[in-house]
Amino acid sequence: MTSIAIIGAGPQLGLAIARTFGSQGLDVALISRTRENLDGLVNTLTAEGITAAAFPADVLDRDALTQALKDAATRFGGIDVLEYSPVAALTTVMVSPSEAEPSHVQHEIEFQLYGAIAATKAVLPAMREAGSGTLLFTTGAGSLDPVPQIGNVNAAAAALRNWAINLHKELDGTGVQAAHVGIDVSIGTPAVPGFPTAQPEEISPVYWDLHTTKRDQAELVFSR
Repeated sequence: MTSIAIIGAGPQLGLAIARTFGSQGLDVALISRTRENLDGLVNTLTAEGITAAAFPADVLDRDALTQALKDAATRFGGIDVLEYSPVAALTTVMVSPSEAEPSHVQHEIEFQLYGAIAATKAVLPAMREAGSGTLLFTTGAGSLDPVPQIGNVNAAAAALRNWAINLHKELDGTGVQAAHVGIDVSIGTPAVPGFPTAQPEEISPVYWDLHTTKRDQAELVFSR
């Protein structure tokens, strides 16, 4: 297996991760909701000499997500690396802990945690059989140090972080690496004035390190 599937592929971090792995010879499967956006990324990567293909799917549609990963595995002869960092759902409502209804948190859990679980179940059996593979799950700083304004999003991100680190422990010794990447910066431009920022290409090498030289680590946090 010599490919990476990037779930939540976009023009910033997703594209940077694709370039990082693609430049090392891995084929790239790009998964997100919109075909048009994915096709633009595929064209960019193809022009740079990287083999890439688009597989549109919404992470809230478990069957579609599973099928997209199966199609990618068929196209590229398997999936060696899974990276999960879906972009925010169009229907996301950000609320503080005191304002949150169970439905606010449930929606984010469906989007972040349950989507990651579905994606993992689609690729992990083949990785176990091969005795190799990498599963990487991305969240923002709120999974580490939550802020009240986005309490429901932070709660789901923390659940994903917990699950990823626990998965790392379970897979220890199997040849399959699972890890969490916490991004404690704004990507590209500051979300809040004065908040630390980093360019996508500064962050993406973290993922390569977890796939290659830091396979014993359950978590890496990128910060300034």
